[in-house]
Amino acid sequence: MTAPKDAPWLFRTYAGHSTAKASNALYRTNLAKGQTGLSVAFDLPTQTGYDSDHELARGEVGKVGVPVAHLGDMRALFDAIPLDQMNTSMTINATAPWLLALYIAVAEEQGADIAALQGTVQNDIIKEYLSRGTYICPPAPSLRMITDIAAYTAEHLPKWNPMNVCSYHLQEAGATPEQELAFALATACAVLDDLKAKVAPQDFPAMVGRISFFVNAGIRFVTELCKMRAFTDLWDEICEHRYGITDPKYRRFRYGVQVNSLGLTEQQPENNVYRILIEMLAVTLSKNARARAVQLPAWNEALGLPRPWDQQWSLRMQQILAYETDLLEYDDLFDGNPAIERKVNALQDGAREELARIDAMGGAVACIDYMKTRLVEANSDRLSRIESRETTVVGVNRWTEAAPSPLTTGDGAVMAADPQAEADQIARLTAWRATRDAAAVAKALDSLRQAAATGTNIMPASVAAAKAGATTGEWGAVIRTAFGQYRAPTGVSQSPSNRTEGLEPIRDAVSALSAKLGRPLTFLMGKPGLDGHSNGAEQIAARARDCGMEIHYEGIRLTPSEIVSAAAEKRAHVVGLSILSGSHLPLVTETLDRLRAAGLGDVPLVVGGIIPEEDATRLRALGVAAVYTPKDFELNRIMLDIVTLVDSQPIAAE
Repeated sequence: MTAPKDAPWLFRTYAGHSTAKASNALYRTNLAKGQTGLSVAFDLPTQTGYDSDHELARGEVGKVGVPVAHLGDMRALFDAIPLDQMNTSMTINATAPWLLALYIAVAEEQGADIAALQGTVQNDIIKEYLSRGTYICPPAPSLRMITDIAAYTAEHLPKWNPMNVCSYHLQEAGATPEQELAFALATACAVLDDLKAKVAPQDFPAMVGRISFFVNAGIRFVTELCKMRAFTDLWDEICEHRYGITDPKYRRFRYGVQVNSLGLTEQQPENNVYRILIEMLAVTLSKNARARAVQLPAWNEALGLPRPWDQQWSLRMQQILAYETDLLEYDDLFDGNPAIERKVNALQDGAREELARIDAMGGAVACIDYMKTRLVEANSDRLSRIESRETTVVGVNRWTEAAPSPLTTGDGAVMAADPQAEADQIARLTAWRATRDAAAVAKALDSLRQAAATGTNIMPASVAAAKAGATTGEWGAVIRTAFGQYRAPTGVSQSPSNRTEGLEPIRDAVSALSAKLGRPLTFLMGKPGLDGHSNGAEQIAARARDCGMEIHYEGIRLTPSEIVSAAAEKRAHVVGLSILSGSHLPLVTETLDRLRAAGLGDVPLVVGGIIPEEDATRLRALGVAAVYTPKDFELNRIMLDIVTLVDSQPIAAE
C-alpha cells in the first residue's frame, strides 16, 4: 500500500506596494493563481510608526510595501478576503501591536471569530537593532511589547503565532550559519524568559509551541540544509532542557522561509532563477526539517520592484516541486547520512559556543552591541572573499561576458511604483482625520498612554485606538513619548581592522591626499529617510576607515537636513548616501539643494543603492558625482574613486 503524500507547505509571495487598494488586487490575483497564504509587506513609514505625511516619510510611501495609516487602509487591504479563512503573515516588528490591532478590528467587522484567526506577526524587534533597522524604542520596552502581544494572543488568539523569530535579515547582514543559529535562538530565549511571567504556568508550554521562526536559505545548499536540521535539534534541546517542555508537539521547530535575496545579482539576472530554485531545495528536501511556509523572491529583485508575472513565475516554481515531483512521497532523504551528520554536529557545536557567550553577557537584549559588531565583521569577510575571487559568483567575478538577457531588454523589466501613490495616500489620510470622531480618538490615545506608563498590556488599548480611528503616526507618537527613541549601534568601530589585502596602495593614496589637504580625508556616510538596510553603508564606512579615511557614520534614519548639518560640522570632504528603498530621487535632490544652500556645493556627493540606470542618469545630471549599485561589489575601487573625486576639487585653505 502506498503511503499518503505529505501535505505541501504554505505557498506565499511577499507582496504589497503603492496603496492598500492596489495591494488588495494583487493579493486576490495571487490567491486565484494558487497561492495558499498571504505575506504582507508594509512600507517604511508604517513599519516605523509614522503617518504618510510625516517629514521622514517623504519619498518612502508605498515603495517597499503597502502604507497602512488607519483602519480604513486595513479594510481596503483585505477587502473581499475573508480573514477567518486566511493564514496571514505580516512582516511587522516595532509597530506589530498596532498592525495586529488593526487586523483584529477588520476581522471583527467581517464577523470573524477572533479566536479562529491564523497567521503571524513577525514581532522580532531585537533583530531590527542588528540588521533591518525598523525599531522605534530602546530594547527593554521593545521586549515588553513583544511579550505583551504573546500574552494577549494566549488569551484571545490561540491559533496565532505571536512572534516569528527572524534570522533572515541576520544572514542578509553577513551572519555565518553559526551566528544565524545562535543569535536567533538567543532572541527566542530572551522573549520566552520574559513571557514566563505574563502567562499562567499551565499555558506556557502552548505559548512555546506558538513561537515560530523565519529563516534565510542561501546558495550553499548542503550547509543550509544542515543548518535547518541543526535548528530543529537545537530548538528541541532548548525547549526540553531550558524550559522543561515535555510534550513533543510544543517542541517542534516551525519555520517559514524566504530564500536569499542577498545573493541575487544585477549582472546576468536570469541566473537568479537557478539560485532561487537551489535555495528552495535546501528547505524542502529534508522532511524532518522542512519549512512550513515558503516565499520566493523574483528573479529581478536586484533590479527593482517585481511585476505580477515575476511573482507568478516564482510561485510556479514551488507548485512544480510540490505537485509534479515525488518529493512529498518519501521519508527524510538524509537521515543516517554521515556527511550530513558531521556538518550538523559542527554547526550545533559552533552555535552552542556562541549561545553560551551571549548568555554569559546577559542574553540577547544585553549584548546587541556585541552581536552587531560580529555581523559587520562577518559581512566584511564575506565581501572580501568575493572581491578576491576566493568566493565565486557567476556573472559577477567570473564568467562576466554574456549575451544580453532578453528578459531585461526594452521597457518594463521591473514594475515602477505608482508616482501618484504618495499624494493619493496623503489625501486619504487627510480625509480620514477630518471625518473621524476626534474626541473618541483623543480618549483612546490617552488610554494607550496610560497603558504604556503603567505596564498594562499594550494590546487592548491598541485595539481600542484602532477602532476609534487613530493613525499609525499617532500610535507611534504615544510609544515614542512613553519609551523614548533609540539609535542602535552601527557596528563600525573607530579602530581599523586587521584587513590588509589590497589596501596598501589605497592607504598610500589617502595619506598623500590628506597631506595635501592639510588634515585627514574626511568621509561622511549618511542614510536619509526611513531605509534601515544599513549593510552597504556599514561596509563602505568600515572599508573607508581601514583605508585611512576619517569616517563619520551615525547610522540610519536621518533627514537630509541632519546629514548636511553633520557635513558642515565635520568639514567633510565627501558625502555618501545609501538608499535602498527606492526613494533616492527625492532624498538626493533635497540633500543636494541643502548642500548648496549651506555653501557646500563643491563637496562631492556619491550615492549607492538599488537604482535603475535611468534614475542614475538623472542623479548625475542633478550633480551627483558617482552612483553605485549592487553590481559595484569591488569596494577598493570605490575607495580609489573617492580619493580621485576629492583630489579633483579645489583645495580651500584650512
